[in-house]
Amino acid sequence: MDCIFCKLVNGDIPATLLYEDDDVIAFEDIMPAAPSHFLVIPKRHISTLNDLTDEDAPVVGKLQIIAAKVAKQKGISEAGYRVVMNCNEMGGQTVYHIHMHVLGGRSMTWPPG
Repeated sequence: MDCIFCKLVNGDIPATLLYEDDDVIAFEDIMPAAPSHFLVIPKRHISTLNDLTDEDAPVVGKLQIIAAKVAKQKGISEAGYRVVMNCNEMGGQTVYHIHMHVLGGRSMTWPPG
């Protein structure tokens, strides 16, 4: 598989890990769009949000819980942060392995542009 996130999960490419368990991994974004910008992904490959099934509900919920836990560890939870998941090309998805962006450390604007 050529998925860059699967390679990261397998240890084939390096990452600055913030959290890891049997289901989920969180790591620093290599091209941060905010002072604090990390990604939370399931270890199991799921290409897009459209590919989720009812059986994926526990891991998708866990992504949210870990995002909040890591945001707190990084000291951005009280001031606030943004959580984003993109789906397909028009939604801005560039890596086809679902992932949650968590951005903080600055004021976020709406709409994001």
